[in-house]
Amino acid sequence: MDLPSRHLADIQAPVDPQDGWDGSIAYLDRDGVLNVGREDYVKNVSEVVMLEGAGNAVAALRNVGYRIVIVTNQSPVNRGMFSHEELAEINAAVLAGLLEENSAAHVDLLLYSPYAPWDNSPVRKPGPGMLQVGRQLLSNLPLEVARNSNMLAHQFDEGRSFMAGDRDADMGAAIQHGVRGFRVDASVGIAGIIDRLLDDSDAGDALEI
Repeated sequence: MDLPSRHLADIQAPVDPQDGWDGSIAYLDRDGVLNVGREDYVKNVSEVVMLEGAGNAVAALRNVGYRIVIVTNQSPVNRGMFSHEELAEINAAVLAGLLEENSAAHVDLLLYSPYAPWDNSPVRKPGPGMLQVGRQLLSNLPLEVARNSNMLAHQFDEGRSFMAGDRDADMGAAIQHGVRGFRVDASVGIAGIIDRLLDDSDAGDALEI
């Protein structure tokens, strides 16, 4: 069974529970949503450039009850372009950048898929596996990944949960996991859609292309 990797923790490590949580998760892509993406990948800390307003947006989502799960495809790891350790430094810089803008911009989980597109892994977006694992970890359930369907999505009440990303793969993962998908302008990031995300009138909307 393929599983994603987890930033600075074993994938099976428990997640601290949060009192009063209604089960809503904000699944966020990384590059183009929180920080500036690059066609040749963000390969080291010097290439981490935060998108303005990303930290404030994450803090605003937490303030209305969402838990934050970053889910990012990082095939360069298995392709030998950079290591897990080097990626950990990049991820740490992104998380620090969020907190630098807003001290309440805490991220609950950061999951990444090191698999290449030709691996056909269910934990590489547009597969739903990273979202499934995030849901199960936050719900303190045994990890399981559906290889060819969204069967796991219907075991949970995802409530207001959504996926925000700048690529087709992000929208595909949203569809397969059974949550709303919001496409982000990669030049602006999540700050460009935060008002819509906080608007309860969007709660029943279908996929946003």
